Amino acid sequence: MSRNYRFRVVNVFAESRLSGNPLAVIEDATGLSEAEMQQLALQFNLSESTFVLPATDADARVRIFTTTFEMPFAGHPTLGTAHVLRTLGRGGDTLRLHLNAGVIPVGARGDVWTLTANVPTHRAYEFTQAQLAQALGLRDDDIAGAPLWMDAGVEQLIVPLASTDAVARARPQSGAFVDHCSNAREAQAYVYAFDGATRVASRYFWGQSGAILEDPGTGSACANLGGYLLANGATAPFAFDVHQGAATGRPCLLHLSVDAQQRIHVGGRVIELMRGELQLD
Repeated sequence: MSRNYRFRVVNVFAESRLSGNPLAVIEDATGLSEAEMQQLALQFNLSESTFVLPATDADARVRIFTTTFEMPFAGHPTLGTAHVLRTLGRGGDTLRLHLNAGVIPVGARGDVWTLTANVPTHRAYEFTQAQLAQALGLRDDDIAGAPLWMDAGVEQLIVPLASTDAVARARPQSGAFVDHCSNAREAQAYVYAFDGATRVASRYFWGQSGAILEDPGTGSACANLGGYLLANGATAPFAFDVHQGAATGRPCLLHLSVDAQQRIHVGGRVIELMRGELQLD
């Protein structure tokens, strides 16, 4: 007999139906092997796909796969999966999802979902400003401060830039990007600049199979931005609307807030686009 698995595709951080960051959610992954999950993530060929399993300490166990490896935490998969679980009647406006990075609380107001990230850690960036600027295809004076490796569930390089123009001009250079923007997992960097008092422009790049790709909306990096601002003396509470994805043709709006207790929250709207069924064996 064939094994059938229902799935949904949702767009996260979306302000219209065909914007945002797409996500595939397997509604019940019971019976799938880890290798099959990885193969299905490659089949969908989205930045991430999630696989929902039973949990004893949360509303659901959720595994997150890119096309090539499993992630401990990611923002848009967490929010999109919570939305699907509520639609299926397996939770309400508040849920707790057990990810590899731990149990993450998620809540909703309508279709705008918000997660609370883990307390971040950080470490110093190990190369020079000139080497970083070269890696990003920018001038030295486009780098506006000391970058940090931040980890609120997944480690990423957070790079402050001097202007939104610099954000738009960033063009990572393949060899230098791998040499100067890599951790143990992959080459990647999140660049941002303030655009007024409550708005941030950002982009996220990563290397895969010799190419440099750009993510439409990166919730994990947005959480790490909150940690970066705290590490650099920002006084909580604070909040920003983070705009990402215009360069990919998939504009995203992320809501970053840090409360008085320095808890980091990342949110955005989720819109379901399609649903279907996989047939295996």
